[in-house]
Amino acid sequence: MEPQNLTAAFEFLLLGVSNDPKLQPLLFGLFLTMYLATIVGNVAIISAVRSDSHLHTPMYFFLSNLSLADIGFTSSTVPKMLVNIETQRKSITYTGCLIQVFFYAFFGCLDSLFLTVMAYDRFVAICNPLHYTVIMNPRLCHLLVLILSLLSLLQSALHVFMMSQLTFCNRVEIPQFFCDPPQILKLACSDTFSSGILLNCIGAIYAGIPALGILFTYVRIVSSILKIPSAGRKYKAFSTCGSHLSVVCLFYGTVVGVYLSSTVVSSSRKLAVATVMYTVVTPMLNPFIYSLRNKDIKTALRKLLRRMN
Repeated sequence: MEPQNLTAAFEFLLLGVSNDPKLQPLLFGLFLTMYLATIVGNVAIISAVRSDSHLHTPMYFFLSNLSLADIGFTSSTVPKMLVNIETQRKSITYTGCLIQVFFYAFFGCLDSLFLTVMAYDRFVAICNPLHYTVIMNPRLCHLLVLILSLLSLLQSALHVFMMSQLTFCNRVEIPQFFCDPPQILKLACSDTFSSGILLNCIGAIYAGIPALGILFTYVRIVSSILKIPSAGRKYKAFSTCGSHLSVVCLFYGTVVGVYLSSTVVSSSRKLAVATVMYTVVTPMLNPFIYSLRNKDIKTALRKLLRRMN
């Protein structure tokens, strides 16, 4: 097939999780339920943090921003998938695909960076508690959010730039339910060597460095906790990190698992199903992990429910 110049009318086909017509109503109901649970759960976390003055601390400030990023992350892919399932159409325009890549990369990067900053917050709280309020002051917290947003904006712009340099053939079938940059790169008709290097560099910088930062931070945290003589204080210190560490393992574990499995799994359908874990399931589970393991969040949610009633 001859490469063609892309226009706004050019369309990709999103093959989705399954082609079986009998499974479509089940998939629609399942993903709609998970999406609504994600929205409700994360909005509840944001509302609880903002409504309770006891939660106006750096830890919960970053948690509410993480919830906002989770809403954006899952909203960048799931609504389009639901529309495609309901209408029995698999197409997405080239412009729509660029927009989806932009927001998917932006909010996915924000997720990763917020988890890193939250790890640093726990590090300061445990390893340098006497200077915690001085170091993690409101001005620094807002500045960090601004910096992380700008870094995410740069990363998403690079993804869109990479995709805009590609040339595609007449029929492009993406074996995913969204415009996944690595899959799009494989389907290009033009030379993808430089784009592949750019994509790998983006992944190494924006995913690898935060992951290493979190790992280094938790090594220091665990080392400091083990030096605490009191068993009660050790438990309290570990409990303050438990929810965050669970979310970190869930997010990075599923992302790494999917991209490692892409090198060994021959079935694109299995890869699409695995991708659901970090694009849909993880954002849905995050608010439940924090609310179930955190007494302050549960108390704030009860107060919020009383006010609503």
